[in-house]
Amino acid sequence: MNAQKLSKRLETVASFVPTGAVVADIGSDHAYLPCYLVHQNIVNKAVAGEVVKGPYESALRQVKLEGLEDKVIVRLADGLQAIEDNDQVDTITIAGMGGPLIVSILEKNPGALTSVTRLILQPNIHAKVIREWALRNEWAILDEVILEEDEKIYEVLVLQRGKMKLNEEQIILGPHLVAQKSNTFMKKWTREIDNWKRVLQSIEQAEQTPEIVQKKKELVHLISLVEEAIK
Repeated sequence: MNAQKLSKRLETVASFVPTGAVVADIGSDHAYLPCYLVHQNIVNKAVAGEVVKGPYESALRQVKLEGLEDKVIVRLADGLQAIEDNDQVDTITIAGMGGPLIVSILEKNPGALTSVTRLILQPNIHAKVIREWALRNEWAILDEVILEEDEKIYEVLVLQRGKMKLNEEQIILGPHLVAQKSNTFMKKWTREIDNWKRVLQSIEQAEQTPEIVQKKKELVHLISLVEEAIK
């Protein structure tokens, strides 16, 4: 992977960036995504934010190597603090971290979202918490993609401002994804059900404390809900 050819996962994220957007890629690592977006003439200006010094320096080197110092600004900052008011960022991408971490980044500096109209989020795990955050903060799911790369399954969520209603099944599985029921979706959730059943079996042998009883109840509910949804 490089700034000319992204991984399938990041290429999917890139595909949802509107032409002419001003994008901030948070947790940009080598800044491959913002550099790619400029090379493809999708954006003219991007911000690459990194909180860790090593990846920040890698991003600086990459941007210089690509000759894009005038178009990709690299900043060492915690999350959305990488965005400044005069950047006029309207699109944010956050990819390659857990759903709870993505949500904590969004919640830590909500003021940075004032001018933002689109969020493209790629959680490695726990996409559910992003959907819950979206419901609480009046963001609606415009689209969702589930894909497999290097034997790992990823979800990409595209959010725009607006209200939506989701039931429990849609919060867990994704409204677009459960409607489509792709092979990758079925593979992910069949695997999850198998894992839950293994956990359930193992805690059956444990001392039945109130916590264990509650955990069993939650697992039985999840298994039933997801099995019904993927029929």
